[in-house]
Amino acid sequence: MRRLTLIALPYLWLLALFLVPFLIVVKISLSDVALARPPYFPQFDLSAGWSGIRDFFSELDFENFVFLTTDDLYWRAYLSSLRIAFLSTVFTLAIGFPMAYAMASASREWRPTLMMLVILPFWTSFLIRVYSWMGILSNNGLLNSFLLWLGVIDQPLQIMNTEIAVYIGIVYTYLPFMILPVYSTLEKLDGSLLEAAEDLGCTRTSAFWRVTVPLSKPGIIAGCFLVFIPALGEFVIPSLLGGSQTLMIGKVLWEEFFNNRDWPVASAVAVVLLAILIIPIILFQRNEQKQREADQ
Repeated sequence: MRRLTLIALPYLWLLALFLVPFLIVVKISLSDVALARPPYFPQFDLSAGWSGIRDFFSELDFENFVFLTTDDLYWRAYLSSLRIAFLSTVFTLAIGFPMAYAMASASREWRPTLMMLVILPFWTSFLIRVYSWMGILSNNGLLNSFLLWLGVIDQPLQIMNTEIAVYIGIVYTYLPFMILPVYSTLEKLDGSLLEAAEDLGCTRTSAFWRVTVPLSKPGIIAGCFLVFIPALGEFVIPSLLGGSQTLMIGKVLWEEFFNNRDWPVASAVAVVLLAILIIPIILFQRNEQKQREADQ
């Protein structure tokens, strides 16, 4: 009985906080916009009996999903989000892997300190950290002032309100999500395998590519998914750093919900976004399961 209760708790959690809200969003995506509160219809009314339930379901349709296919704004937003999320993941891996490798190679007494330095930014608000980059990247910000003082540039660089600022913000924000799983894998790496590879004729570089990188693959995959999935639906960073020129589906979703008050279309956008995310989420879960089986 106790085991059944423990198993049921996570399923109840998913049911109450994911499945039920998702079904509500799906229902709204099949509704029509209305100038009312809430701004959509039909509404579910049990007092009308079976005829009311039948009328309720008969008024649901896929009109909003069809609309998404006719307006290229949404497809451009999805493709732009996929491109930015993919490149941000690559940049985060390129920066995060050497940092995780350096942490795993450091002496044991230094590792907790290095770990705390990676986690330390999470002790401040996400919004404040993104706002701080506005002060760094603006035309009169710290970065341009420093480059002008060095004489590297003659006039301020336009970084704010560009995709470059979005990449910087995403890489900075999600870097710990890449470092921690890669570090966790590298820390468990058996050093005798590298010594054996070098004894068999490998150089340090070839031993790194033939031994270290393949054995750190589970951490790399986990880190890539942990960065790619939230980056795809990111809203705050492109809104604050990317300006109006950066098109991402999170911004489109916010515009539909709060500016246009078109909840049905916004819900359809969210459902399609979740459908796109299901593939990497399933792959991530399979990778986690394989890693757990390997650890056992």
